Order: sequence, then structure tokens, then C-alpha cells
Amino acid sequence: MGKLKVGVVGVSRGGSYMMKYARNARTEVTAICDLDEKRLEAVSKDLNLSDNQVFTDYDAFINTDVDIVVVGTPIPFHAEQSVKALDAGKHVLSEVTAANTVEGCKAIYDAAKRSKAKYMLAENYIYFHFIKEWKKYIDAGKIGNIHYAEAEYIHDIRNLLINTDSGETFWRKYRPPIHYCTHCLGPLMYLIGDDDYIVKATASGNKNTIQEGLWPSTIDMQVALFETKKGRGIKICRSQVTPRPEPHTVYYSVYGTKGFLENTRHGGETVGSRYFEGEDTHRGKLINCYQTEIEAPDYAKGGHGTSDYYLSEAFLDFIQFDKTPPTTVDRAMEITLPGLIAHEAAVQGNVWLDVPHFTD
Repeated sequence: MGKLKVGVVGVSRGGSYMMKYARNARTEVTAICDLDEKRLEAVSKDLNLSDNQVFTDYDAFINTDVDIVVVGTPIPFHAEQSVKALDAGKHVLSEVTAANTVEGCKAIYDAAKRSKAKYMLAENYIYFHFIKEWKKYIDAGKIGNIHYAEAEYIHDIRNLLINTDSGETFWRKYRPPIHYCTHCLGPLMYLIGDDDYIVKATASGNKNTIQEGLWPSTIDMQVALFETKKGRGIKICRSQVTPRPEPHTVYYSVYGTKGFLENTRHGGETVGSRYFEGEDTHRGKLINCYQTEIEAPDYAKGGHGTSDYYLSEAFLDFIQFDKTPPTTVDRAMEITLPGLIAHEAAVQGNVWLDVPHFTD
């Protein structure tokens, strides 16, 4: 079997996967697409691509000879570009979130179901080392049946909303914080398992006092509550303007009928805690919470720990060996749609709203 040919649209945001596939024995990057011609020129030199492999027009790019399209463009373009790629018979690995509207999500879902090609959402936080370790504990019944989970993702990205020197605004200014929910919901729903999904959502947070203007991206903080089909409760907390020095907060806790697992709010390689009833003392036990896969080869490290590498490998296994990853199109929609609905709930005054659930 020859190498899979990869095309990347959005070479900045899609750069991590582009470089992983450029170095992978199973793939080669044969086309790139971006509106920034200077960036294209620099990347094409790094990858030794010829002029006929470099595109500023997406339709021309999608009709070139590639097997895989990595969608690394701003989120408002994900739906249209993913659908076109799937309809052209290209496998799609899309950056998060899947889309920024319910209609866009449904368009991707329908395209993935009618296409012979495969779609996967690049939710890389699922591939943190400690999340994979927690999954083993949970599947072994160590904390019993999960009844509640929560997550926080607090990341000050005001520099990605506006250039304070020039006043230029960037695409993220249109994104409410709670829309960017998959770094929270992806790992939590992966730990809970495939037999449950979110059916209702509410949220608070529709004021921007930290940075006026650029609403809704500058909403101070949004806190969402979700209810799953099986009655589990989930809470997530999101801000992209709250002042907090690096490292940003990526926090998870999972409660079950026999114990709990949690990391800390300090980010990166930290020490968390666990309690397994009947196994740990009443104080529980401290546990390492590495983001980086400690057994990964050196060349694979980098890119959100090593999560980008393991995610990129999982997508290839999905294509070549039909090994189902955690974020096929069904789960992609189940961890994207709740954030879209939660923002609407906050705007409407903290009401509870139904979360759509797509089926074939």
C-alpha cells in the first residue's frame, strides 16, 4: 500500500497535523491551501512542494489528488469545507469545533453519512496521557458508575481577538467562549462512554466587563450545565479573556458511585488525586497527571503534549484498519452542539434548552 496523500487547508492552525503527516511513514503532504500567500510560500519551501501543489482557491485544492483533507481554517469555514471534501470522496480530519451553527453541524453529519470517506474531529485533549490512564481505571470499574463530571478551560487569548496596536480584529472575536467546549466535553464524554449523550443545556454568562466590545468573544465567563440522556450532570466553565497567566487551566473531575478522579488547575504536568472505595485510604491517593505520553518516542513529542501525534495516528488507523476513534462524526456533533445551545440558553436568560441529537 502506498502512502496516503494529505492536503492541508489552513496551514497555520493546521500546522501541527501537517508536520506530523509530513514526517509519518504512512503519509505524505502533497497539497496545501491558504489565503496568506507569504505563509504558503514559506511552508511550501519547508515541505519541498512545487507551485502546482500550492493553492489559494479551496475548490481547486479539493479537486487535486489527495486522500485526506486536514481542515485547519477558522471555525466558520469548517462546515462548508468539510462537506465539500467529503462529497469529493476525501477523508476529513477537522480542527475543533466541528462548526459554529446547528445547521453547519447537520450539513457535516449528513455529508459524512452519505460519503464513503471518513470524518474525524481533531479533539486532541482526549489523547492526554492522564485521560487515557483514567479511562483504564473507569473501564475497570474503579470509581463505579459515573454520575457527575465537570471541566474548566480558562485560557486568556485576548491577543488572538484583537491587535491592540493596530486595532485589527481576528476571527475568534465572533466566537462565544462556551462554543469552544470540546476540550472540556471531549474528554468527559470519552470517559463516560459511548452509550450516553447530552440532551439538555443551560448556561449563565452574557456580560463583558473585562474587555468591552467584541461581544460575544469577550464575555467574562460562561458556565454551562448539561443533562445527559441517562441523567448524568455535567458542568463546564469557559473564559478566553479572564486574566490568568500561563499555564492556562485545563481541569477535570469525574465522580462515580465508588470514587472520583481529578487533576489540578495548574496546567501541564501536574499531580492530581483519586479515591477508589475499598482500595484507597480515606484520604485518597495522589496521582501523576502527565499530559505528555511518557513512553512516546522523542520525535513525536510536542503539540499539546503528545496528543496531536496520537490523534493523527488514530485517524490513519481509522482509514486503513477501520479502527473506530473516539470522535467519529456522531461524537463530534455530541460534543459540539451542547456548546452552541448553551450560549443560546445564556443569551435567553439562563433557560433550559433541548440539545439536538442527529441520527441516520
